[in-house]
Amino acid sequence: MKKYSLIVGILIIASLIFTACLPDTTGGGGGSAAEGLPDLGGRTIIVAVENAYPPFNMIDEASGDGVGWDYDVVREICTRINCVPEFAQAAWDGIFPAMAAGEYDMLADGVTFTAERDQTVDFSIPYVTIGQVLLVRADETRTLDEFIADAAALIGTQLGTTNEIVAKETFPAERVQSFEDFGGAVLALLSGDIDGIVIDNVSAAGFMSANVDQMKIADQITSDEQLAFVFPPGSDLIEPVNAALQSMMDDGKLDELNIKWGLK
Repeated sequence: MKKYSLIVGILIIASLIFTACLPDTTGGGGGSAAEGLPDLGGRTIIVAVENAYPPFNMIDEASGDGVGWDYDVVREICTRINCVPEFAQAAWDGIFPAMAAGEYDMLADGVTFTAERDQTVDFSIPYVTIGQVLLVRADETRTLDEFIADAAALIGTQLGTTNEIVAKETFPAERVQSFEDFGGAVLALLSGDIDGIVIDNVSAAGFMSANVDQMKIADQITSDEQLAFVFPPGSDLIEPVNAALQSMMDDGKLDELNIKWGLK
């Protein structure tokens, strides 16, 4: 009888070990939200990214994968509230109508909060405050005032951005050329087709890192823009994402990722 009990006991233990080693097939990979945070139950969320806005998002040339601040922060958010991010590349032009129509669950692309945008989409709490700068070639000697006064100076920026608004407020509109993305503006600057780019300071640093010793910041233009994530109007993701973001601010994780990607 004791021998039988021993065999049964061994079989039970072996069964428990085998079960523990099986892959989890429940939603969300069997994860759970961090203590005190909302739990999305493993829900998949479609996150729009441009993949052309370093250091927020870009394609790593070696691997072909999307990388950047947005990828790291959104993944950390989902770890905390038990969701699965699915990143979808989207062109900046038309992204706000797409968000308003609910084509994506969330937009992570270094987006500036504005009252005008807030009328059609919803925003998270801000995660960083940035400023607009004039990005120029490394051998440039003109100051911002000299650029403004020089009727021949051409300025690039990105279409449909607050950068474009600042560029046209700072320089005559006829001297501002708007590109589909900042990558195109940077190529035009380096080839000499334009003389400067109005861009936020964080992204300027990202492009300078990718083009070492070829560009520099000439001057600061503004310093008070708040960046936030974007959602379709009335999205039920706003509160959970805000809670996760706040927890990352509180425990230092957001600072860690900001430092990693040059946001501070």
